[in-house]
Amino acid sequence: MRFAEELALTFCLALGMTLGGTLVGSLAGLLHAGFPPGTIASLAQRIKLWAVLAALGGALQTFRNLETGLLGGRPEAFLRQAALFIAAMVGSQLGYLLLASLDGPP
Repeated sequence: MRFAEELALTFCLALGMTLGGTLVGSLAGLLHAGFPPGTIASLAQRIKLWAVLAALGGALQTFRNLETGLLGGRPEAFLRQAALFIAAMVGSQLGYLLLASLDGPP
């Protein structure tokens, strides 16, 4: 897989997991006796980190690759993992911002 494809896949995975996980998780609010304002934004905030970790394929391998890049004298491996991490963070944050804007003020 080319690097640009991997970046796009990582971004979209993090975005999709944040959006999907929050929307499915917020169904509990509909089943409960009310839907307090801020529920979607709060849930999206809690899911963001997990979406990043899942989009990267698990944190352990990512940290191994970062270590190999830094300590093994392979800066291209480090930069590649750093770019994937940033893509996952941006995707997850974009999902959070979209959901928070739908949720309205708390």
